[in-house]
Amino acid sequence: MALGRRAVAVLRVLIEQRGALVLKDALIEAAWPGQAVEDSNLTVQIAALRRVLGAVPGGELWVETRPRRGYRFVGPIGAEERVGELASAPRADAAPAPMPMPQHRATDVAGNADDGSAFPDRPSLAVLPFQNMSGDQEQEYFVDGMVEEITTALARIRWLFVAARNSSFVYKGSAVDVKRVGRALGVRYVLEGSIRKAGDRVRITAQLIDAVTDAHLWADRFDATLEDVFGLQDKIASSVAGVIEPTLQVAEAARSANRPTADLTTYDLYLRAYALVWSSARQIAEARRLMEQAIARDPHYGPALAWAAVCIMRLIFDSRSDDPTADAHKGIAYARRALEVAGDDPAIITNAALALAGFGEDIDAMIALVDHALVLNSNFARGWLLSGVLRNWSGQPDIAIAHMETAIRLSPRARVGTSWFSVGAAHFFRRRFDEAAPKFRLAIQEDAYYPEPYRFLAACYAHMGRIDDAKEIVRRLRDVCSVVIPDAAMWRDPGQRALYLSGLQIATGETG
Repeated sequence: MALGRRAVAVLRVLIEQRGALVLKDALIEAAWPGQAVEDSNLTVQIAALRRVLGAVPGGELWVETRPRRGYRFVGPIGAEERVGELASAPRADAAPAPMPMPQHRATDVAGNADDGSAFPDRPSLAVLPFQNMSGDQEQEYFVDGMVEEITTALARIRWLFVAARNSSFVYKGSAVDVKRVGRALGVRYVLEGSIRKAGDRVRITAQLIDAVTDAHLWADRFDATLEDVFGLQDKIASSVAGVIEPTLQVAEAARSANRPTADLTTYDLYLRAYALVWSSARQIAEARRLMEQAIARDPHYGPALAWAAVCIMRLIFDSRSDDPTADAHKGIAYARRALEVAGDDPAIITNAALALAGFGEDIDAMIALVDHALVLNSNFARGWLLSGVLRNWSGQPDIAIAHMETAIRLSPRARVGTSWFSVGAAHFFRRRFDEAAPKFRLAIQEDAYYPEPYRFLAACYAHMGRIDDAKEIVRRLRDVCSVVIPDAAMWRDPGQRALYLSGLQIATGETG
């Protein structure tokens, strides 16, 4: 079997350091000495190696991927002699072909049972080449371009490792086993799909699969015209990336919840806390506790720092903090530490900005931080929601509605925050009470232990003249929270704050 000289150079280093992690830089230097090349060139050579090694049963699993770090050779003792025979006729121009699928028991690269233990703790995903269902080979450019756009959009999610396009395209034209693809590329999730073109219309289907369990996590289809091919690619990529991020967060949280509780890692503590944040407002205190455990293990873990600040802010807003002043100081410290380590991670930036704004920091500065995060990832659904929340707080309800509707469009299924409540609040401040009330009722159904929708719905009914309904909502609120009228300091516009508080006063009968 022919193998290029660069693949042979990579293989030599891996075998010489059998069992040890070899960093990407070392492998690139071995294959391209003194040259500056992109990581994608290395992944092409790794794919070629796996193709050749696959001639030996299970051989394609001998090169183990360590996402964002490098690779290691985990073949059995004596494997190098067999590899030497396979690669005995190297030539520089050998092109990689689709990797053959091994026929053997499903085990990971270390020979363990297929329980997902070989996958990295960090969420990881590969976008496989989409199938061209049009029967027109000239549409291949559009299909491949679509996949590249989606891959690029997903790569903007900072907490997600996305396999390089060249690695995934090794599978173009091949029937694949998702579990084996996941092990070969070192990813936990796989996105696959198809594109069918008929006349000037195109239908794109996509599905997200857990490569460990083979479970389908999400599927959707998109229909559009081909008036603007590249505009369509961008639109679909944005939609797919927007919905996949919260879907993966939910999947990762569920995976962590099913693990044994002994010796939890920082990341698993974070995931368990993250799941509790979305389960119910009454779980915020426990979510904070777990986030702080994660911080104790790793004081520089940005996601936990930012979410701990948000949890503390929520506890204060929900009137569930035992010491609001001390908690506010701690929350501010967490948020500032989160920004120090955030780098270009939009999730950390937006959560920290929300918390700091809630604690009274300059609202315009926090809006600027969120705007910067959306430049980093324009498909970040929670970023658009929090942008709307901060615009609401600053007295810009119309902009708030537009941004929150973008968040809902990007993530129509998975929760990214208190969407219905936030949209309702914006309509409330525009005195569109008939539009606001249904949103508050939806928010209460979504989380019956979150006090704010009750407060706003009571104020809304009061301003609509529905006093009995307002009093009934206050009665239900008292079952959830002892504080009916909060200080409402987060609402910066005096007129809006007065509208909110006066409605609550009418509902409780506390007007002069």
